Amino acid sequence: MLHIDWMLLIVGGWLALGLAGIAAPHNTPFVARVLFPLGAALAGLLALFAGFALFDTPETAVLAVGLPNLPFHLRLDALSAFFLLLIGAASAGISIFAAGYFRQGEGTPPGLLCLEYHLFLASMAMVVLADDAYAFMVMWETMALSSFFLVIANHRAASIRQAGFLYLLVAHIGAIGILLSFAILRANTGDYTFANMRGHSLEPFWASAAFLLAVFGFGAKAGIVPLHVWLPEAHPAAPSPVSALMSGVMLKTAIYGILRVSFDLLSQQIWWWGAVLLAVGLITALFGVVYSAVQTDMKRLLAYSSIENIGLICVGIGLGLLFKSYAMGGLAALALTAALYHAISHAFFKSLLFLGTGSVLHATGERSLGKLGGLLRRMPWVGWLMLIGMLASSGLPPFSGFVAEWLLLQSFLFTTGLPNSFLNMLVPVVAAAIALVAALAAYAMVKFYGIIFLGQHREPHLEQAHDASLLERSGLIWLGAGCVLMGLMPVPVIEAIDRVTQVLVKTGIATTVRAHGWLVLAPTDVARASYAPLLFLLLVLGCTLLASLIVRRLYHGGIRRAPPWDCGFPGQTARMQDTSEGFGQPIRQMFEPVFRMSRQLPSAADDHPVYKVTIDDHFWHWLYLPIATASHFVASLVGRLQHGRIAIYLLYSFVTLILLLMVVM
Repeated sequence: MLHIDWMLLIVGGWLALGLAGIAAPHNTPFVARVLFPLGAALAGLLALFAGFALFDTPETAVLAVGLPNLPFHLRLDALSAFFLLLIGAASAGISIFAAGYFRQGEGTPPGLLCLEYHLFLASMAMVVLADDAYAFMVMWETMALSSFFLVIANHRAASIRQAGFLYLLVAHIGAIGILLSFAILRANTGDYTFANMRGHSLEPFWASAAFLLAVFGFGAKAGIVPLHVWLPEAHPAAPSPVSALMSGVMLKTAIYGILRVSFDLLSQQIWWWGAVLLAVGLITALFGVVYSAVQTDMKRLLAYSSIENIGLICVGIGLGLLFKSYAMGGLAALALTAALYHAISHAFFKSLLFLGTGSVLHATGERSLGKLGGLLRRMPWVGWLMLIGMLASSGLPPFSGFVAEWLLLQSFLFTTGLPNSFLNMLVPVVAAAIALVAALAAYAMVKFYGIIFLGQHREPHLEQAHDASLLERSGLIWLGAGCVLMGLMPVPVIEAIDRVTQVLVKTGIATTVRAHGWLVLAPTDVARASYAPLLFLLLVLGCTLLASLIVRRLYHGGIRRAPPWDCGFPGQTARMQDTSEGFGQPIRQMFEPVFRMSRQLPSAADDHPVYKVTIDDHFWHWLYLPIATASHFVASLVGRLQHGRIAIYLLYSFVTLILLLMVVM
């Protein structure tokens, strides 16, 4: 059997699991303990076969489904195989976690939730396999609808319904942009297949229009600024495994779409496309990380962090477009390698963090950072595994996030060779801004982890918190292991990514990397830049062991326990710890124009004074609220035409007929 046949069997297996859930809609043990683990096993098989397909020749298939004479064309090449590998590997850990997480459902009956969940997985896989506009749009809409129902799983809450509707609205607006892009790429040939689009060379104007529409459409799903407003609303509203799937996996289908259109379906690349994507990515990354640093809700913090990471991935793609437009294939491959490495790394560490917040939420019933603290004692498994995700998200060695950001910064070092003086002046400024984003991301993650797990309990009931179940731990361990392995062994990952860059820019960096061995990562030359993750880890462990031995020798192995001085005041309480608001105060002050802040100040007459700061999004008030107001106004005008009286409707028909006759005459 071909690899693509196995992919279709796995997709069919997911659909069968969903139908089995419908057959037992309220049987929570059956759904959670049988169907979700089977779904995880299918996800693992998807990753396995995608890994084999990544190193094989492209495969095609035609499915006689859909409308008459409109079959689904499918194609499995290196680009689709890489993203199928990402989908399968990340969703395997998420599904195992979900088997222990979904106990009584989330407002939706467990069986129906099982159908929506596995339909979501199947549609994402089919989006990546689609090789024509018809199949792509059908699967794209299926993905949007299934994820919408997952977001509003707890549909009894009005705020959750509103978040779901906002997500669905932005998703459909983006789908219009994608559809228009495909219409231009089809070039009035009547052939809707991607093979036909690859075979046509558009004029620069129409090629640019198709590119901009694709960035708009896929950017709405990815959460680039200013199309990001749904993301910090939908992620906190959804159950944690769904948040992990959406942030860690679904956002990457939008990245796949941008890559597919920009480097595959469009036969040429223009330099300013890369500049536009570079600027949009940088703005998105800065916006996401600054807003992430001031959040007080742990899931909203992670949602804004996802916006930041999507921005960094777009920066890498934009840099790759710049290099490709100037026929600098090797540097384009380096930039795309950084972007793809960040994509799969983000899939693992952000899924790990979202799942960890789900365990915290189940154990404490709290989502506000201001009511958490000291959970490392009560939840050691979750705490230590989330520490891995936090360090990877912060871009610290020797974890996967560091490799991705290091490769991205390395690609910026070669922009001085661009034959454009304006870009040579501008791009180093962008590189400095990327370094600022990395520093602020580490700041936000230290706040996230420290407020939740370190210090003392801020609420008495946190003493009753319990650790994650065995299935939940298994999912977290899977994702944590991925963060560690991709950080310690980057060379095999780059060799896999090289198969994708060979398709997109006809070259790669694997040959150079492989020449220096698997212990050292050197994308160009060892003398210029190199990184040895295993040696770095051994050095850290060795220094730690040496420090421990020195301390033991100095104190002769004796341990003396005594209360700390505490500045003369031993009665410390949790109220004396730094709060989430206090941690984010420096960022609020430095970037105050970026935020829309309102303050509730206490008065002298208050028995219980409260000081409260509320932070809103400028884009919501500048862009979306005016559009909503205008839409309501137009709808009210149109509504006045409906009086419910036949005589009025006959008058409309008569006036319309008279106007048409006047036009004809």
